[in-house]
Amino acid sequence: DVFEQPQHVGHKKIEFHITTDIPAVLQINSEKEERNDLYATTEEINNTGFGRIFPAPSSNDKMETEEEDDEIPSEFISRRDLEKNKLSREEMEKFSVFKNYEPGDPNCRIYVKNLAKQVQEKDLKFIFGRYVDFQSEVERNMFDIRLMKEGRMKGQAFIGLPNEKAAAKALKEANGYVLFEKPMVVQFARSARPKQDANEGKRKK
Repeated sequence: DVFEQPQHVGHKKIEFHITTDIPAVLQINSEKEERNDLYATTEEINNTGFGRIFPAPSSNDKMETEEEDDEIPSEFISRRDLEKNKLSREEMEKFSVFKNYEPGDPNCRIYVKNLAKQVQEKDLKFIFGRYVDFQSEVERNMFDIRLMKEGRMKGQAFIGLPNEKAAAKALKEANGYVLFEKPMVVQFARSARPKQDANEGKRKK
């Protein structure tokens, strides 16, 4: 009945009621929706969960980013993935490549062997880049990958890391990591330099 009346009684009055009441309600709703959309989009950007409890996700956010900083940015492998695809000590013993394994004398260069044919420098950078602080120009310059693809040295690589500590960590975490179905053997690179110096010293005497 209420809706039929406008046709008979003054058109404008009733339309007036409708325009003032309903748009107000609509506006509130649309504002709410807009806000929700805004929240939704900011949430999507932040990659937090959904829902409208803001204080909690933001504190979570902080924790997550701190953990990630502590971990490593996503362009490099995470420690979790490293551990997940790594052979255990018992499994390593079954592979002949680990039979006479010696880590070697600590230094800032590591030697990696038993690499699959399809391994490329970017794969090694993905794994060993996590031990380098790319914001530091010095560390960036010291990070160096030499992957041998031909001849007898095929399937081997030398990787220069910023310092001995980084190299030791890389050796500990990446030795036995299975890349393209082959476990990597990671050792400290042998540097012949100190011995030569010693010999030269003897000769001079």
